[in-house]
Amino acid sequence: MMRDGYVVSWQGQEFDAAPDGDRVRIYSSTPLDGFEEIRPGRFVRVLEPDEYDEMSYVRTLCTWRGEPFIVLAEADNWLRLEYTGGRAPVARQLGLEEFDYGVYQGWAPAGEVRDRYEHRV
Repeated sequence: MMRDGYVVSWQGQEFDAAPDGDRVRIYSSTPLDGFEEIRPGRFVRVLEPDEYDEMSYVRTLCTWRGEPFIVLAEADNWLRLEYTGGRAPVARQLGLEEFDYGVYQGWAPAGEVRDRYEHRV
């Protein structure tokens, strides 16, 4: 599983979330009490700051070929990774594309990726 975004703890459950000014929108893939369907299989509820327990940012991190990465996306058995080691020669040696100045990304076979874990901020 790969997550990269806000999550909110509300009523003992964790929901994907999006800050909206002082409020936060939480999302569900199933209909729940107080949620509004915004498209098939996608439901939203807006919470006030005093209604939820905690908001965090969750990012999936890993290592590939011994170097640190963020997992950006999954497709079939491949992972889109962004290098976080900060060394351009290493990024080039790994065959990564320079997505933006100093930002290196590439696709890696999921079976080669190690130490996947979620980091919360």
